[in-house]
Amino acid sequence: MADTSMQEQESDRPPGLTARPNRPWRVAVLANIKDENAPRPPGVPPDAYADFDHIETVETIRAAIETDGHKTEFIIADENLPYTLREFNPDICFNIAEGLGGDAREAQVPALLEMLKIPYTGSRVLTNAIALDKTLTKRIWRDRDLPVAPFQEFSNGDENLRHNLRFPLFVKPAREGTGMGVDMKARVENPAELRERIKYIIETYKQPALVESYLSGREFTVGQIGQPKAKLFSRHPEWYGNDGFHRFPILEVYTDKSVTPGIYSHAAKAQQIGKEGAPDYLCPADIEPTLAKKLHYLALRAHNILNAQDVSRVDIRLDDKGEPYLMEINPLPGLTPGYSDLCLQIAAEGIAYEDLILEILYLAAGRWGLLEPRSTFSTPKKKR
Repeated sequence: MADTSMQEQESDRPPGLTARPNRPWRVAVLANIKDENAPRPPGVPPDAYADFDHIETVETIRAAIETDGHKTEFIIADENLPYTLREFNPDICFNIAEGLGGDAREAQVPALLEMLKIPYTGSRVLTNAIALDKTLTKRIWRDRDLPVAPFQEFSNGDENLRHNLRFPLFVKPAREGTGMGVDMKARVENPAELRERIKYIIETYKQPALVESYLSGREFTVGQIGQPKAKLFSRHPEWYGNDGFHRFPILEVYTDKSVTPGIYSHAAKAQQIGKEGAPDYLCPADIEPTLAKKLHYLALRAHNILNAQDVSRVDIRLDDKGEPYLMEINPLPGLTPGYSDLCLQIAAEGIAYEDLILEILYLAAGRWGLLEPRSTFSTPKKKR
């Protein structure tokens, strides 16, 4: 049977949108903001809100969008979001909101925007819901013949360990990002350590624990941008291949000298790049062309199977024999200049931050009908 993806089963753009101006636009930047000084509610994990953004990132995104003449407004993605959206009445939203809890929190803002018929950047509701659920994502990839390490989800903690799982194993929350719940105790060597760690994850994060074979090889993250019709709406059509996608340089995360050697933990990710205790971020990664081609192929196929839209970053790790296995996908990749993985990748390629932000905006605008395809753009008449 021919290989089909979720993208072939649904439209990229919901029907029923009202007419909106071609440009300039009113752009709302939606995000959840870190507040290091805010009191932490009881029962909240120590690394809760780790994937929220700093206000400086939001302001940098706004500045990038405004370089092309658009008006922007930052709207915090909290319980008042429906009301503030009504007040600002955006033409499109630049969404980097992580959500406020629950098992599909990254889908909350896209769902609201679709209900209000407001266009937005990035992947749609279902993709964001699935991608945050690492177990479900692995099941889908496995069923489509993509390589994933053996895994098992534990909801109660007393389930029998499957026969294909061998120590050492790796344990983490099933529905979190940014290395939350990952530290030096995430790698377990025996049944006692396994049960103790599963219990900790379930009790601390109020969600299932994902247990998978520990992959001892190199770790990479692979970014891509595009869509089949990217050239029709892009500000840089020269970026894209015949399939409509651009592959960013592969980044290797080298953690052996980090605060958590061999483990890309939340503590390691939080370190300032270049400082003692931070991982080394090597981009472009020093790998053979055949491996690079394979990593790009796997990342794009993982992206398409989940119907991710426009931009994503896929994490891949090698086993002790050098074979790659998909770990997870981030359809809401971080966009902090000089820090986030995707930003390190574009910098290695010489792409300006403003160009990345505007490209994400314009690809989404094309899908939502805010732009005419490039082939039908009117050519200004010459003055006589």
